[in-house]
Amino acid sequence: MSTPKKPYYITTPIYYVNAKPHIGTAYTTIAADTLARFMRLDGRDVKFLTGTDEHGQKVEQAALKQGVTPQKFVNDISQEFQKLNDLFEFTNDAFIKTTDAHHKKSAQALWMKLVENDQIYKSTYKGWYSVRDEQFYNEDEIVDGKAPNGTEVTWVEEPSYFFKLSKWADKLLELYENNPDFVAPQSRLNEIKSFVKGGLNDLCISRSSFKWGIPVPNDPDHVMYVWVDALPNYISNLGFPDENAEDFKRFWPEAIHILGKDIIRFHGVYWPALLMAAGLPLPKRLFAHGWWTNEGQKISKSLGNTIDPFEIVDEFGTDEVRYFLLSSVSFGRDADFSKDTLKTKVNADLANDLGNLVQRVLSFAHKHADGQIPLPGELTNTDKALLKKAAEMPAQVREHANVQALHKMCEAIWTIVGDANRYMDKEEPWALRKTDTKRMKTVLYVLADVIRHVAIVAQAIVPKAATKILDQLAIPEDQRDITSLDSPLQGGVDIPKPEGVFPRIT
Repeated sequence: MSTPKKPYYITTPIYYVNAKPHIGTAYTTIAADTLARFMRLDGRDVKFLTGTDEHGQKVEQAALKQGVTPQKFVNDISQEFQKLNDLFEFTNDAFIKTTDAHHKKSAQALWMKLVENDQIYKSTYKGWYSVRDEQFYNEDEIVDGKAPNGTEVTWVEEPSYFFKLSKWADKLLELYENNPDFVAPQSRLNEIKSFVKGGLNDLCISRSSFKWGIPVPNDPDHVMYVWVDALPNYISNLGFPDENAEDFKRFWPEAIHILGKDIIRFHGVYWPALLMAAGLPLPKRLFAHGWWTNEGQKISKSLGNTIDPFEIVDEFGTDEVRYFLLSSVSFGRDADFSKDTLKTKVNADLANDLGNLVQRVLSFAHKHADGQIPLPGELTNTDKALLKKAAEMPAQVREHANVQALHKMCEAIWTIVGDANRYMDKEEPWALRKTDTKRMKTVLYVLADVIRHVAIVAQAIVPKAATKILDQLAIPEDQRDITSLDSPLQGGVDIPKPEGVFPRIT
């Protein structure tokens, strides 16, 4: 009987449907998709979730402006996020919408657990609210009459339900202390610890001044505050409120949430507090990445400098955009998006380093080794050293993937590409063709095997190009996971005439 695969659950935040997807949306989902792809290659049983957050006052107002129903409005915008998934061929197993019937049931069940555990009470909310952020702000957070990030706030007074968040400060601090890896990177953990240590107020969790939301159980005059409605998407996808659902029991303790740093408070403070208060298990880890600027300027709709992922992909290609976003910045830090930098990096790392290596090796083998991956002769110490490095690379990438160090995953793969290029320049198979064809074939075999290692692992980073490379190496489709690298590359196999994988961007 085979051992069951170890579960792995990766999520993006559900994206708010007040506007179309932008480069930040694409970045988050690319990151989650990369990890999902790698874990599948590495033999894990993966569930990958993304989706759209469709309730709230902002949506209701936007729909009203357009003269359509909120449901029609969210359906139209949600389609744009589905199109983004299709554009990048993301491998998500589910796409959740907070207007889905099963999600409403799940969110209401979580609410009832909180009621049963005496964690909710009714009172009146008086305070500042930002419709754009769908967020309440304390008096001490208001700067010059605005939210800390500069958005407009309005004074709100309305009957509301409250969650006893203030009771959970000590438990949250205990959680961070006992599980220092629960929130990453460290700077974000420090941020939420500081927020909790500053004192927690009870959290307003319902609205009664508008109707577009999930109704509060047993009180139809109220709808759930949008974040209390949105956060349970991660468990509704796994079958909650059935706590005995196989997916919930198996995948939820392995959950990794990938999100932008602007929503760390909701995920790092409110979400674990709600789960603990409901007596439910916590996710394994949250990773909050940084923001992209556009040529040095913060990206915002008001500045009109948003970057359309559809346009960027049309200009450069999906693999090129994926590689640039993943490799250009230490995952977790802010970074600047520049077309010139993208061109330079893609040309250097993809066209020159990997693309050129594949083209040189396979063209040479096709022309001078009978159109085959040749059978090797005796391996030298230099050959063995390079093959050893290639064999060790998947484990290095795994270590980085386990801590969401996406930039280091890229580095580990491309280090081997650089080693292979230097090996080829040193061994000079073109010179060996005239003096020692047996040695030439061994060199080509070693290079082909290194390229196989690179392409198999790089399927997580540049899936389309890696697939093309594996096709050109004539690697059978059932031998393209990391386990298959335990077997040597089969020599004497015919290969097709190679074609360029990464054209230079001019």
